[in-house]
Amino acid sequence: MSFTLELGESAPNFKLPATDGKSYSLSDFKDADILVVFFTCNHCPYVRGSDEVTRQTAEKYAKAGVRFVGINSNSEQTHPNDSFKDMVLRMEENHFPWVYLRDDSQDVARAYGALRTPHFFIFNKERKLIYTGRGVDNPQDSSQIKENNLELALGDLIQGKPVGIPVTNPIGCNVKWNGQDAHWMPPEACDLLPR
Repeated sequence: MSFTLELGESAPNFKLPATDGKSYSLSDFKDADILVVFFTCNHCPYVRGSDEVTRQTAEKYAKAGVRFVGINSNSEQTHPNDSFKDMVLRMEENHFPWVYLRDDSQDVARAYGALRTPHFFIFNKERKLIYTGRGVDNPQDSSQIKENNLELALGDLIQGKPVGIPVTNPIGCNVKWNGQDAHWMPPEACDLLPR
């Protein structure tokens, strides 16, 4: 088994607190025809550089039954700005059109095999994985984006087509794991990343 979820695998369940004061599990999104789960955080320049593009995609496809769920699994010991308190502030400032969840134990990140921030996973109505990888080809500088893989995948799905490019390498900062330095990754995950 690889470190990260493979195409066709089921979405792992979760129950996590959100910045809106509620807790959410996978079943809370059962009405969504398509569910985008993405691992994100507060501080990463790749996240901050592409959040507005992700917002546009989420808003564009909301009427088509697509829901977005952002999960922050980063260790706040490594990056204090990734604390739940700072997540709440970030949502109050930005009003992103997704639920923003805190995975303090990092169990959900491990279950999904989150490699980077951001790292996107798209699931169909049956919650089988149909796309995994990057959102865009240049998340740090949105003015340089040439390919929006997230939009391409969602566009294919909405039109009833198979996803043309179902797997890409996520581009961003490593997930910050508890008890590890900022650059550590599970060794089996390193083989999946571009050199």
